[in-house]
Amino acid sequence: MRFMFVGDSMTIGRAGDYSWRYRMWQHLAATGEPFAIVGPRHTLYDTAADAPVSTRYADPAFPADARRHLAGWGEGWLHMAPVIGDAVTAHRPDVLLVSLGLIDLGFYTDSAQTAANVRAFVQGAREANPGIRMVLLPVIPNVRAESDAPFAEECARFNTLLAEAVADLDTPASPLLLAARPAAYDIHTDTYDGTHPGPTGEIKLAGAFADTMHRAWALGRAYEVAA
Repeated sequence: MRFMFVGDSMTIGRAGDYSWRYRMWQHLAATGEPFAIVGPRHTLYDTAADAPVSTRYADPAFPADARRHLAGWGEGWLHMAPVIGDAVTAHRPDVLLVSLGLIDLGFYTDSAQTAANVRAFVQGAREANPGIRMVLLPVIPNVRAESDAPFAEECARFNTLLAEAVADLDTPASPLLLAARPAAYDIHTDTYDGTHPGPTGEIKLAGAFADTMHRAWALGRAYEVAA
């Protein structure tokens, strides 16, 4: 099984992070089942350079071939929809693990426009691989939503539209899953700035994806926190 992570700053991570990708790699490795992590990128975002040029993961033993992804700081559905087809063609993932949307709603598109980009993304991925599977994480409102009511409403509206898109587009040949928001996720304790996951947040994000796949597809096993 070949997995590709697709996401924004929460997924690429910054220099010095483990990243939730690392936590998912740990989980997949612990299942003992064969897998590969694929994608065109492998770096973290370097805040000093303001560019995705760092390879300084918190665990330097994180294998190079497991660091692959399609994630970008400041990138959302708007940016990934046009490139997902080429990425799927080139790297041949079986499953896309997607965490996108917050940056779209915060800076680029409203909820309806963002939902339209979700549908374009799914179409592009399927044109490249008609049998691809996808797990989509709803937007987790960040600290901005606590003081910006219109933004909070857009996040909620988008999550409703995302659920509708998953229900509309799910097919037996190319199944879609809507992951649940990680249990007990607290932006004040599971992030380092009200948005980006810290170690506990990384674990909870990986667990949300792993548990969703296990329940729906009997893929792997339930998430266990690595020792």
